Amino acid sequence: MSIGKDDTLRMPRNRTYQAADSPIVQPVISEDLPVLPGGLAPDPARSLPVISPLGNGPGYWAGGPSAVLGDLGVVLAYRLRRPVGEGRGYCVVIARSADGEHFETIQVITKDEMDAESLERPALVLTRDGTWRLYLSCATRGTKHWRVEVLEASAPDAFDPARRSVMLPGDGARAIKDPVFAWQGGKWHMWACVHPLTEPEDTDRMWTEYAVSADWLEWTWHGPALSPRPGEWDARGARVADVRFTPDGVIAFYDGRASAEENFEERTGVAFGSSPGALTALGSEPAAESPHAEHGLRYVSILELPDGRERLYYELTRADGAHELRTEFR
Repeated sequence: MSIGKDDTLRMPRNRTYQAADSPIVQPVISEDLPVLPGGLAPDPARSLPVISPLGNGPGYWAGGPSAVLGDLGVVLAYRLRRPVGEGRGYCVVIARSADGEHFETIQVITKDEMDAESLERPALVLTRDGTWRLYLSCATRGTKHWRVEVLEASAPDAFDPARRSVMLPGDGARAIKDPVFAWQGGKWHMWACVHPLTEPEDTDRMWTEYAVSADWLEWTWHGPALSPRPGEWDARGARVADVRFTPDGVIAFYDGRASAEENFEERTGVAFGSSPGALTALGSEPAAESPHAEHGLRYVSILELPDGRERLYYELTRADGAHELRTEFR
C-alpha cells in the first residue's frame, strides 16, 4: 500500500470495545504509539465507474469487488444485486481487464447454482501454485444464516459450482461471510465478518474475527480482531474490507455503521494494529464516504501494481440510491 504525506492519522490510546454477543477485544498496543501518514483512504472524486448496476434506484447494486493481478491482467470478482423480493444478490461475475478499467465478463455464477437465497461479496485468490480459488458468501435459504463456500479452478473462467465445498459453515448462533485473505510470514491470514443469530433484531450487527491457515482451507481461529465502538460512527458494525502488512504493523480498511438503519450503506474507516489479530479503529469519523445521500462507500479492494502504484476498487452509492463499482488509480 502506498501512503501519502499530506496529513496524519494518530492512533488512539488503548481502549476496550464490546460488540454485541462478541468477546471483549483488548488490543495490545505500545505506549509509544506511532503516527500514521494520511492519504490512505479512497477519494471518490478521483474515481470512475467500471461496473454499473442493472437497474436504477435503491436496491440495485454492482459491487463487493475482489481484485487479483494475473497473467490475464486484472481479474475482478463482484456481486450484482436487485432489491429484496426481486432477487437480492442474484449472481457473482468474474471479469478481466487489460487496463483495470474496461472489463470483459468471463464467467457468471448464480445464486441458484450455489443453492443460496442470496450471494454477497466474493473473495478471489490466486494461490502460490497457480490455483484459482473463489470464496462465495451464501445466504442459507429461509434463514438469517450465512456460510462461505469455496470453488477451485485452473483458470478464473473455469469454476464449477457443482464441485463446491463449505469452508466456513457458521452455526445456529453465528453467521460468517465476506472473508478477506493475505499471505504473510509463511502463513495465510483471514479476517471474516461475523453476525449474531440468537436475537432476531440484532442479526445485522457485525464484527471481524481473525484466523490463520497453512493451506487456505483449514483455519485456526484467534477471536475478534476488530469490533464496533459504542457511541462512535461504527457502533453497529465493523467489517474488515482489505488489509496490508507494513514494517510498522497492519493497516486495514473496514466498513462501519452506527445503526441498523445504515445497513447496506456502510462507510469506510481505517484501523491499525501491531499484530493482525488486534486492530484498533482510527478516528472519530469515517475516512471515506459517498458524496451522495446515504453516503455508502464499502468493500474496498486494493490491487498493488508492479510499478509500486495501486488501484482501488469499491462500491459507492450513487445519487439515485443505486450502488456502482468504481476504481481509483494512484
